[in-house]
Amino acid sequence: MKTKIAIVGAGFAGAVLARELAESGNYDIHVFDARNHVAGNCHTKRDEETGVMIHEYGPHIFHTSREDVWDYVNRYGKFGQYVNRVKAVTARGVFSLPINLLTINQFFGKKMTPPEARDFVGSLGDRTITEPKSFEDQALKFLGREFYENFFYGYTKKQWGVEPSELPASILQRLPVRFNYDDNYYASKYQGIPVDGYTAIVEKILDHDDIKVSVGARFTADMKSSYAHTFYSGPMDGYFGFKLGRLQYRSLVFEKFVESGDYQGNPVINYCEESVPYTRISEHKNFTPWEQHDQTVCFREYSKLADENDTPYYPLRLQGDKELLMKYVDLADQEQGLTFIGRLGTYRYLDMHMVIGESLDLAKQLLQTKLEDWPKFSQRPA
Repeated sequence: MKTKIAIVGAGFAGAVLARELAESGNYDIHVFDARNHVAGNCHTKRDEETGVMIHEYGPHIFHTSREDVWDYVNRYGKFGQYVNRVKAVTARGVFSLPINLLTINQFFGKKMTPPEARDFVGSLGDRTITEPKSFEDQALKFLGREFYENFFYGYTKKQWGVEPSELPASILQRLPVRFNYDDNYYASKYQGIPVDGYTAIVEKILDHDDIKVSVGARFTADMKSSYAHTFYSGPMDGYFGFKLGRLQYRSLVFEKFVESGDYQGNPVINYCEESVPYTRISEHKNFTPWEQHDQTVCFREYSKLADENDTPYYPLRLQGDKELLMKYVDLADQEQGLTFIGRLGTYRYLDMHMVIGESLDLAKQLLQTKLEDWPKFSQRPA
């Protein structure tokens, strides 16, 4: 008899893990998702009015430098060639992101070479800041006030809902500047967007005789006893009924509008000024340049603190959140037959490729380990 496994969440974290375990032939897997569709926040569908492929929970561009991850997703769907190029509207004009040599020269009205630009930007930093304690410190230390105030202050405040001086310096881990004219938003080796959307890929991953999928089905902690092991990709605090309090998440609100032709000439444009209430506008037909549509669908994107009725997108992870997280980790350590996985389950910011890679790595570990020794987390939160 096959071992019964429950997986909560039909996004990439749960779907990849389900498929890898099912392929071993040793497990009977039941995947639950409270939403009425699979693919989680990567869910895509055709807009009924225009036929444009919509990323329903915001733009998702697939990128990775892991060849095994790229090969894996291409097994389940064809990817169209796509390079993410983002523009930023600032008080000084429209510029290319990430900040590159063109941005630097245009912003300061210069014609610098790469070495000249490197020396110039180095001279802008606040040298009185030796140990950055906040996002603001980090930006000022490496970029100086003009770049910080035009590109980062307003956008960051809108995105996170707090002053950048309250955010940890780790959010801005490295200097977001290129001293060449490369305007590819990502530095990953592989990049693309699935021709038939992300939902079609997840559906194919879950299409296996040993996998049962229930959408519109909420999994509760008392159901765990019916399975030999449960993998949970929902919010960790939610699994425990929020009994210690709620971890803070940011959520997103999308304002849809339809226009004729090409509305903004680019898939994503960030609005960096604090006076503009939204963080960016995404034009979804431009994510599929191989398609032709007379009309276009755009979304203004607003960030907000998630309340109990909102979809959580990414963890806020302020100091109080980290302290509460460790208390929930202690509770998780006391559970038997339970592993927390994915972005929400481990309260970390993870892109798609990271989630898939982590699930592939976890599955490999599980298949080489006794059931009773399976870990509490796909990666232990910190």
